[in-house]
Amino acid sequence: MKRMKRVLVAVAVAATLSLGGCATKQESGTAIGGILGGVLGSQVGGGSGKTAATIAGTIAGAVIGGQIGKSMDETDRLKAQHALETNPTGQPSSWQNPDSGYTYTVTPVKTYKNTEGRYCREYTTKVNIGGKMEDAYGTACRQPDGTWQVVNQGQ
Repeated sequence: MKRMKRVLVAVAVAATLSLGGCATKQESGTAIGGILGGVLGSQVGGGSGKTAATIAGTIAGAVIGGQIGKSMDETDRLKAQHALETNPTGQPSSWQNPDSGYTYTVTPVKTYKNTEGRYCREYTTKVNIGGKMEDAYGTACRQPDGTWQVVNQGQ
């Protein structure tokens, strides 16, 4: 269950960093978290236990994804993007959102060029939401417009 929670955190952070379109951050985080939670839950157990795990995973994913999606506003997203663009590998960038009180730390851990010639960065994210620390890991690649798009997220 802890692994599933870490993956859900990563997906919610990734969705927020990549957000566009009509849905709010909270709606996107809830939907993506719920879908991924259901998929991960379906991998646990067998028979009726598998059904229960799928339902529990969907609910947990929706709650966690919605909470993180709601918590990360435009300023937080821009600060995360800035850390990926400017921080040397291993140097964390931390901030506290004055409205929510949540704290974030983004640390680039590896920089490389992918097969398409784009610069990519692996990074870790630590989010303190309501006194609960959540960790996530992901990879983002720089787009032609200079923004960073999450291409892989994990635990």
